[in-house]
Amino acid sequence: MTQTIGLGMNGPVPASTLNEIEAFYRSHGSATTIHVCPLADPSLIDLLGARAYRITEFNNVLARTADLPPSEITADVRIADAANATSWATVICEGFFENVQITTEAIEMTSLLFEMPGAIPWIACVDGEPAAGGGMGIHDGVANLFGDGTPRRFRRRGLQTNLIRARVRHAAERGCDLITASTLPGTPSQLNYERLGFRVVYTKLVLTREMD
Repeated sequence: MTQTIGLGMNGPVPASTLNEIEAFYRSHGSATTIHVCPLADPSLIDLLGARAYRITEFNNVLARTADLPPSEITADVRIADAANATSWATVICEGFFENVQITTEAIEMTSLLFEMPGAIPWIACVDGEPAAGGGMGIHDGVANLFGDGTPRRFRRRGLQTNLIRARVRHAAERGCDLITASTLPGTPSQLNYERLGFRVVYTKLVLTREMD
């Protein structure tokens, strides 16, 4: 959530822009983390290299058209309402942060995604209990699927696959032409997306600079 995305996609990046970004994160006691698309202007790579940014992650960006063949949704999957906000944030935190005590602060921060303007939160339940979650955003005919999280005890039940199918169907109903998602390379999440026709379109770097 504390990351800069899309930098360098509209031309050269001046040093003053990076100065402002770093000052913003420094003011919040945070490292500066920047996603770098391979199509970004080369000036961004030069700037980051000169400031000793290090690679902290690779991310595969996947995409497919919205014409997913009709298929049965075999789980209780639906758009979450305000009453589900805490449960939605909790299952996503449990899915992302395994073997870590989930704090109230982490749940409150994840809940910000639930409330993000334009976001559509989805939840999957097992026997009435929230068991997996994910989000989506739609802009100019493009749907972005994000935040997929399934706690370990609910995995291997097809919940993420059902969440993907439901969101793709919803995106098509909303008139989207393209659907995207990002995953860590080689993960079960990537495989689940690829089984449903998503293909890797590029790999982006995530670079970080710790503030002194």
